[in-house]
Amino acid sequence: MTTAVQTKAGALILDSHKLSYHYDRVEAWEAGARIAPVSVDMSLTRACGSMCSFCYAMMQESQARSSISTQHALNLLDDFADIGIRSVSLVSDGESTLSKAYVPFIQHAAKLGINVGNATNAWEWGPEKIEQVLPSLTWVRFTVAAGRPESYASIMYKGPEHTQVFDRAIEHIRYAIDFKRRMDLPVTLGIQMVLMPHLKDEIIPFAQLGLDLGADYAVIKHCSDDEQGTLGIDYSQYESLHDLLEQAEAMSNEQTKVIVKWTKIKDGDKPSYQRFYGPQFLLQISGSGLVAPSGMFFNARYSKLHIGNFTEERFTDIWKSTRYWRAMDYLASPAFDAQTMMGTLPIQHYVSVALDNHAKGIQRIQPGTGAKPLHHNFL
Repeated sequence: MTTAVQTKAGALILDSHKLSYHYDRVEAWEAGARIAPVSVDMSLTRACGSMCSFCYAMMQESQARSSISTQHALNLLDDFADIGIRSVSLVSDGESTLSKAYVPFIQHAAKLGINVGNATNAWEWGPEKIEQVLPSLTWVRFTVAAGRPESYASIMYKGPEHTQVFDRAIEHIRYAIDFKRRMDLPVTLGIQMVLMPHLKDEIIPFAQLGLDLGADYAVIKHCSDDEQGTLGIDYSQYESLHDLLEQAEAMSNEQTKVIVKWTKIKDGDKPSYQRFYGPQFLLQISGSGLVAPSGMFFNARYSKLHIGNFTEERFTDIWKSTRYWRAMDYLASPAFDAQTMMGTLPIQHYVSVALDNHAKGIQRIQPGTGAKPLHHNFL
């Protein structure tokens, strides 16, 4: 069920998928065609100054060590445009604002008609950079682990005494929100908390910070762990947080919507699907340039799913290659079991549930009707 939250700017879907608005790709996929992804989640670097305790990227160390130059990044966008990729989210396994390619990448994507979103800690995202990229971005989601400075610094940096990182992030977020309003930009600005169960006392302060900032939304999501349980997440504990999460949602006002990603929180650590169809529609690329079906497979132990590196060959050639489609076919085959052979609920989770239900005839995806939701090109 696709659930939209109504914001001042329009309907926002954060806890479901938007495949209905790309029904042409769904039909082509069902017919067995080799489709281009609708969206790519990637980073322009693996570097990051923060040390988030919830970070999945810490477990994604790959064999690839390439550096992404500005020319590599621009060539990648040209290839995306050529094959029909509609959006790029700069999230993945690094802090893209640290890359020299960051500003030209976003500006070039806008010229090509490719939507770009960006998740960032905002530490190195000062006024000059904000003014250069904000007019070309569809959305920005700020990683804000907690609403209180000491808690934020403990979760995202070196300890509670290092609150300067909180102050810098909030200063930059406030500037971006003010700049958006002054320039009347359509970009959506939100903050996100990755909720580990032991951080329950940060739920309400985080929601309050979203309201105080005047962000478009403040979203709370579950924390992904790998199949080995490296982060030690006890998914059974999320149920005890439901009352607090409902209290946070009730704090929403006309400007700021507090949104809980209930679907993932309630789905726990096991997906309903075994075949992993999602990467064909939503591909991930590491900040090293490594192309793999999902960030769940960036780690070197999944080298058989490492398809190529766009710093070494053009992405169009990678996408057309036998190794690309061999990997996609394997994930969609009985030889792969998403319930036991990868981490918990990947970025492709909503898409994968919908495609699995569609393929099984449980719930067919229907073409989208009426006004398109915000960020419809981001699945």
